Amino acid sequence: MAESQGLTTPARLSALFSEKFGGQPDVIASAPGRVNLIGEHTDYNGGQVLPIAIDRRTYIAVRRSDLGRSRASSVSESVSGEFDARSPVRAGGWWDYLAGVGVQLSAMGIAVPQFDAVVASDVPTGAGLSSSAALEVATSLALSALTGTAIEPKELAVVSWRAENEFVGVGCGVMDQFASALCEPSAALHLWCDTLETKSVQMRESVLIFDTATTRSLLGSEFNTRRAECEEALRLIQRIFPDVSHLAAATVEQVVEARLPGKLRLRALHVVEENARVTDVVAALETTGQVPGEKLYASHESLRSQYECSTRELDWFVDRMARTSGITGARLTGAGWGGCAIALGQPEVLRAVGDATAADYEAEFHLRPRTWLTFAAAGARLDPVESNAEDVNG
Repeated sequence: MAESQGLTTPARLSALFSEKFGGQPDVIASAPGRVNLIGEHTDYNGGQVLPIAIDRRTYIAVRRSDLGRSRASSVSESVSGEFDARSPVRAGGWWDYLAGVGVQLSAMGIAVPQFDAVVASDVPTGAGLSSSAALEVATSLALSALTGTAIEPKELAVVSWRAENEFVGVGCGVMDQFASALCEPSAALHLWCDTLETKSVQMRESVLIFDTATTRSLLGSEFNTRRAECEEALRLIQRIFPDVSHLAAATVEQVVEARLPGKLRLRALHVVEENARVTDVVAALETTGQVPGEKLYASHESLRSQYECSTRELDWFVDRMARTSGITGARLTGAGWGGCAIALGQPEVLRAVGDATAADYEAEFHLRPRTWLTFAAAGARLDPVESNAEDVNG
């Protein structure tokens, strides 16, 4: 059976905070992970994406601190961190995400105090479901609330994105943070990454997430290399077509005429063709209410052969889904190089397929995958602080 949602709740987090620091937190905020239905590696190339928030969330409880430093503790991480919230230095720890958000809020003129924080999450790390964006967005919302500052969801997303790019050092696009901050229940978020315009599109289909148990880190993958390749491809295209503002705005004909070197040509073709697939899927959702599965399969094949960010395990899952009755479409999700893939279909079909596929996958790769069903869920929110927190072991 698909893995159920974790046990994280505001009440449990309050209890954990009290156990760690004594007393209750001032603010609790949460933000979800995300699954991208279509539009992979288009976001930092100025293109379109179509993510949904999933029913997995990261929670953070915070309280002003009288100490001259901030303290951060994670339920899932074995190491806790301390830093100066007023003048943080990147430490290479998971708490850099919190510190980076503080830097960005301070740059907006918000006086971020020293604070204590406890983080709990059921968004898997290293699986391509944007656990880092969920942490950043939850932290942005929590710290802005702690200072009594009202910030619009879009601004929270930008703050979080800048924290990851400028402080943590991962050159990601804006999709993950926007999905975590802005998504609505039963809807996908159509995001134009060049203008940051957004539109909600009804999305009621169930999604099977298949975690291949092959963890990856954007810092340790070829992500930054691909981004540099895309920047070089755009530079070469602009020598002939100076009006092309970003890579996703190019046409296939322009990519061909630019006579890009082999790898750069493949990267550019993926971005341009993937951007067009987003338009097609949005149109289908608006007219039929369903995602056309052939677009998902085409996306995966392009990610495998043109962007070269798939893996043997991800390919195995997608190929298996293509041969399975009742599955409408499948592809890797997230940046690739490991992590998760998705399949769409009816809930009962996905549940049965997930069980059988997981068993066969473990026999094939000697890895134990995690699978669960999800749906289009809500974005970031402030959660109630429980004054009488439940027992930590309850």
